[in-house]
Amino acid sequence: MAEPTRRRFLNWLLGTSAGALTAAVVYPVARFVSPPSVPESTANQVEAGLENDPELLEKGFKIVRFGDEPVILLKTAAGDYRAFAATCTHLDCIVEFRSAEQLIWCNCHDGVYDLTGRNIAGPPPRPLAAYTVHRVGRGAGQAASLVVEKG
Repeated sequence: MAEPTRRRFLNWLLGTSAGALTAAVVYPVARFVSPPSVPESTANQVEAGLENDPELLEKGFKIVRFGDEPVILLKTAAGDYRAFAATCTHLDCIVEFRSAEQLIWCNCHDGVYDLTGRNIAGPPPRPLAAYTVHRVGRGAGQAASLVVEKG
């Protein structure tokens, strides 16, 4: 068996360092270039929950996944339900509902939308995409399901 020498040790150390550096550069680039494994939604509608959902009752809104897109479902002071794309049209930040002011607000750059999705203040260039909300009865004495549909 060969005795370890300084030259052999340094060659091994430099070789593994070069390999680690190459892996540290190639791996993130390969992950960036390869497409994500999130399937596109082919569904035209999604069940967003029940009318008596605690999150919806407490905060007045709920973020729901519609395929790979987030949708904001909100309950207005009048008691009706509305749904919009949950990404701000300025820089794709997630919006939230301010029930006291009855406004949809983006906290990234203080963008404001009204309850029809129209941009009324701040930098957003376009209104939010609107979705249709249907109440689907589940039976006597049970809370209705809320179904969000593209429309």
